[in-house]
Amino acid sequence: MTIGGFILHNALRNKRRAILSVLSVAASLFLLVMLLVTLRELTVPPEEVESALRIAVRNKISIANFLPARQRPIIERIPGVVAVTPFTWFGGKYKNEESLSFAQFAMDVSTLRQTWAELNLSDEEYKAFLSDMRSCIVGRITAEKYNIKVGDKMLLTSTVFPIDIELKVAGIYSGTIDDRNVLFHHKYLDEMLGNPGTVGMWWVKVRSVQDMPRVIETINKTFANTSAEVKAETERAFQLSFVSMWGDIKVLIHSICSVVIFTLILVSASTMSMAIRERFRELAVLKALGFKQRELFALIFAESLGLAMAGAVLGVGGAWLVFSHTEIMKYATHGIFITFEVTPRIVARSFLVAIMLGVFSAIAPAIAVAKMSVVEGIKSID
Repeated sequence: MTIGGFILHNALRNKRRAILSVLSVAASLFLLVMLLVTLRELTVPPEEVESALRIAVRNKISIANFLPARQRPIIERIPGVVAVTPFTWFGGKYKNEESLSFAQFAMDVSTLRQTWAELNLSDEEYKAFLSDMRSCIVGRITAEKYNIKVGDKMLLTSTVFPIDIELKVAGIYSGTIDDRNVLFHHKYLDEMLGNPGTVGMWWVKVRSVQDMPRVIETINKTFANTSAEVKAETERAFQLSFVSMWGDIKVLIHSICSVVIFTLILVSASTMSMAIRERFRELAVLKALGFKQRELFALIFAESLGLAMAGAVLGVGGAWLVFSHTEIMKYATHGIFITFEVTPRIVARSFLVAIMLGVFSAIAPAIAVAKMSVVEGIKSID
C-alpha cells in the first residue's frame, strides 16, 4: 500500500464521520463565501468606466431635500463641465404592487448620451424618446420581468409626489450596471407638478479625470452659504454614502465570519482528535516499526488537510456555481443587490481558511501522539 492510499484508508475508515466532517466544512465555507460576497457587494459598489467622469450633486443637508432648478446654468458655466442633467426620483408603484420593484427617474433627455455614454439605445428609439415628452425608456431587466415592449403604456403611482403619470415606452436600454430603471422627461414631471422649479439632484459629466477635483471644489464653493448648499462628490463616493447608512456593516460581517471559522475549528479539531484516539494502537505499532515523529505528524496533517480541502472544494465550488450561474440571490434580496460575484480573491481567502483549518485541527492529535509511548499505545483499545 502506498502512503497516499494509507492516508485515504485512514480518512475513510469511519465513512459516516468522514462524510459529516466534509459536509460541515463545506456548509461553513459556503456560508463564509456568501458573507464575503455580500460584504463586497455592500462596500465595493459596481462601477462603469464612464463613472470616473460623473459627479453627483445633492443637497448638503439631505438627499431628500430638493435643489432649485436655477442652479443648472451656473454649473454648466464651470470650466471642464460637459453636460448637466436634473435627476429626480419618482418612486412610482407599477401595477398596484405593494413595494417598489424598480426605480424611475426624471431627467433631461437631451443630455442622455453625453451623461451615460455606456447606455445602449438604438438611434430610432432615442429619437422617439426625444420627440415625445410623455415617453420613457425601460431597462432590459425590468422589460423582461414584466414583458414590456416598445409602444406599451406604463401607469406609475408615485409614493413621493401626489400624482400618477402614464408613460409610453419608446425604447429598451441595456449596457449599464443596473438595467432595471425607467427614465423619462423631467419636463413632463415639472408640467404635472405645476413647474415647482426644483430637482432632486444633478448629475454632472466632466471632460477628463484631471478636471474632476477642480470641478467638485468649484461646485461646492459656488453654492456655499446659500439657501441650498450642495455636496458634490464622485459617483463612487455617492454610492458609498448609501452604504454608510447601514452602519458599520463591515465589522458585523467580519465578526460573524470569525465566529463561523472559530466554531468550525473546534468541531474539526474534536473530530480529528476522536479519529486519532481510536488509532493509538496502530500509531504505536508504526512507532515500534521505526516511523519517526515527523512522519507520523505528516500522516495526521495530511489526513486533516485532505478532509478540509475536500470540504472546501464542495463548499466554495458550490457557492461559485450558485452565484455565477443562477440569480437566486438577486431575487432573494428583491433586486437590492445586483452584482453578486465570487472573485478569485474570495476563493483564495476561503481556501486559505480551509488550509488553516486542516493545520489547526491536526495540532491537538499530533501532540497527543507525540506524548504517547509505544507501550501505552499498544495497550490502548482500538
